[in-house]
Amino acid sequence: MANVAVVGAQWGDEGKGKLVDWLSERADVVVRFQGGHNAGHTLVIDGVTYKLSLLPSGIVRPGKLSIIGNGVVIDPWALAAEIDKLASQGVAISKDNLRIAGNATLILPVHRELDLLRENAAGAGKIGTTGRGIGPAYEDKVGRRAIRVNDLNDISTIGPKVERLLAHHNALRRGHGEPEVKAAEVIAELAAVAPRILPFSDAVWSLLDDARREGKRILFEGAQGIMLDIDHGTYPYVTSSNTVAGQAAAGSGLGPSAIGYVLGIAKAYTTRVGSGPFPTEQDNAVGEYIGQRGREFGTVTGRKRRCGWFDAVLVRQAIKTSGIHGIALTKLDVLDGLDEIKVCVGYKLDDRRLERFPAAEEAQKRVEPIYETMPGWKDTTAGARSWAQLPAQAIKYVKYLEELIECPVALLSTSPERDDTILMTDPFED
Repeated sequence: MANVAVVGAQWGDEGKGKLVDWLSERADVVVRFQGGHNAGHTLVIDGVTYKLSLLPSGIVRPGKLSIIGNGVVIDPWALAAEIDKLASQGVAISKDNLRIAGNATLILPVHRELDLLRENAAGAGKIGTTGRGIGPAYEDKVGRRAIRVNDLNDISTIGPKVERLLAHHNALRRGHGEPEVKAAEVIAELAAVAPRILPFSDAVWSLLDDARREGKRILFEGAQGIMLDIDHGTYPYVTSSNTVAGQAAAGSGLGPSAIGYVLGIAKAYTTRVGSGPFPTEQDNAVGEYIGQRGREFGTVTGRKRRCGWFDAVLVRQAIKTSGIHGIALTKLDVLDGLDEIKVCVGYKLDDRRLERFPAAEEAQKRVEPIYETMPGWKDTTAGARSWAQLPAQAIKYVKYLEELIECPVALLSTSPERDDTILMTDPFED
């Protein structure tokens, strides 16, 4: 059986929760490999709704090992709160079902504060950060001044590390007119939260190696979307980590050969939260129709999502940069009732036609979508579980998208209900 990596093929919010839940039921181990608690998955199991931000989706299913890998930045207070919330819903969390990479970087209060200070000072240049300190934590990680999970094992030796980190942060705080933070305060906060986190700390790479050797099914769970990748996305309007499938290896401690099947998730249209270019955005009645029918509000932030037509150029690019084998197409039912549906098949930049999304920020702002228009359908697709239950025009739409993105649709989701799925390819099969 193949291991599976699940990644968003647009700007995030593609409906990964339902599909990751379906896959996690069949996996033995579920691994988060990048991002922080800015991610959001909503799972509905036996009528109970679980909203996860940091914990892998497998945590709500008995008998699964959930792992937070080294590629994730961890807010220990947010993690403790999420564990407590799930406990109140009857989900028991212990070392038996949760492990955290000891070499994962911690998000501290100074990171959250710096995140907000910068965003508030940016004015029209706002990135659209969630303000949870994720970007500054990654900065400290690559700057080699981060506090990591393992550092909590001996608080008595952590002082010099905190002082080094604060030498950087206090200089920035002075520049923003904010008071400096004292090392003793940070150490006291870490000492208080350490007992909530340390019981789960482990050498995750070794655990995963053992699981792989035992033939267990591993599901690598990505957050955000590929077009928010720090290298391959709409820079600088991106997240602060690599969201491509290749990060599943680096962010977990397993080599790339451990990733078998890469499943990309894409909506039958396009959405985006926050600032940044969005060529197919429909700031009009169509966008409002899609947003209302699709209930397009962020799981974590509650922010209204920007909505537009399916961008085949963008998704095709995401497929190639992430090595995606098959696409799970979600929310087809949201398009029910439209007289016509448009698909972006290319871009116009000045007098040139482009078949890829440009890397330069100014060019990204100026590209104009080239659309193909298709007839819509009046019959509903909601709840369909076979091709025979779909309107003919809806089938034509899906098949056309396959041609444009140069990748097969492996799964088709027709409602938020996990069983309302048409399966063409089982990702866990070799």
